[in-house]
Amino acid sequence: MSSPNASRKSLLYMNDQPGRYPQSWYAETADTLPEQPALKGEHSYDIAVIGGGYSGLSCALDLAERGYRVALIEAHRVGWGASGRNGGQIGTGQRLEQDELEDLVGDELARAAWDIAEQAKARVYSLIEKFDIQCDLKPGELHVNHRPRFDRHSKSYAEFVATCYGYNKIRYVEPDEISAMLGTHDYSGGTLDMGAGHLHPLNYALGLARAALSKGVDIFERSEVSRIEPGDRVVVHGESGKVSCRYLVLACNGYLGDLETRVAERVMPINNFIIATEPLGQEVARSLIRDDVCVADSRFVINYYRLSADHRLLFGGGENYGYRFPADIKQFVRPHMLKIYPQLADTQIDYGWGGTLAITRKRLPHFERLAGNILSISGYSGSGVALATGAGAIAAEAIDGVATRFDVMNKLPTPKFPGGSRWRSPLLVLAMIWFSLRDRF
Repeated sequence: MSSPNASRKSLLYMNDQPGRYPQSWYAETADTLPEQPALKGEHSYDIAVIGGGYSGLSCALDLAERGYRVALIEAHRVGWGASGRNGGQIGTGQRLEQDELEDLVGDELARAAWDIAEQAKARVYSLIEKFDIQCDLKPGELHVNHRPRFDRHSKSYAEFVATCYGYNKIRYVEPDEISAMLGTHDYSGGTLDMGAGHLHPLNYALGLARAALSKGVDIFERSEVSRIEPGDRVVVHGESGKVSCRYLVLACNGYLGDLETRVAERVMPINNFIIATEPLGQEVARSLIRDDVCVADSRFVINYYRLSADHRLLFGGGENYGYRFPADIKQFVRPHMLKIYPQLADTQIDYGWGGTLAITRKRLPHFERLAGNILSISGYSGSGVALATGAGAIAAEAIDGVATRFDVMNKLPTPKFPGGSRWRSPLLVLAMIWFSLRDRF
């Protein structure tokens, strides 16, 4: 197990103030959680989880409900990373569409992965209900095509998942209806999935943290891990303390850095950005998204957006690679929004923020058993609200002795990035330039 160098410490603090949530609409409207203590001194637990996002919180909660003594260790605050900054969209299936997944891995494995993804989505809904998490949960996700040539596949895909997978909550939407549903002429047809939905991502993460605390999980915040010492009992070292545990779960996703180089070769951090307009009022807001569903388009670097509870447009668009954010995020994202909604040219942008997520080459999650008692879960590739929540439960049940679902996810291909962790970003930039040109022309 490799130990990190200064690069990981610098990346954790490059764009944000240590231990503080970024200035975002989510942070401004969060149901805040009292700060948890930092890791100090020596501690012993059954299981330690590194990372206080959806996957880590879900894992710790599940393990605590199974009767284990669990420590969750977070370098900043729970929900500080992508879990508290993302678009809040709860998707159906894996990140790849199901027909693509069948072509890639075969029908049997694809079906098992579909079932796991649906169980992950169901876990999100059940946790919200069970623990009364107030996170503005709403139904509906609209996938829209920026090129008419994609419409045929959208129509056949809706029929495919209904016929082959019994999923009847999705339907094809004709171009005329898309125009009525969205206040833009940028799109052709698409699909509406009423089994999917959207929520306030930071309040969801904070709700999971409250649930974990209520079940006896010890959460250590502002506690960056400096190194991991494997063995029959794994020792997790921080700056001012350490934890000895029987099992360890790495749930760091985009902020893994070089804490574990074997995972870093297959899971790459990228940054995505969101802006929030001033409050538009209900009438104007519904003229943009009539049915208050969330929206994602077919561009390779997708635009995704939805309405907030106070009638703002929350619009995500644009990405970059490495860890440094643009100097002016509002101006970085604004052109993407105006391409879809030019009528918002005079609208004030109140918030702009970024977050670091993690992708894999095939856009499938990366599950790996690094040692008999060390598991890693990450690489949700933009579909982390559901998949990361489910991943935590899958890791927990594997530790508890049932690794069936973990083994299914481990079989999904997540090949190494060309050039390893050092050269993956420059090579990806070249690829993204190509895909951006393809989207445009």
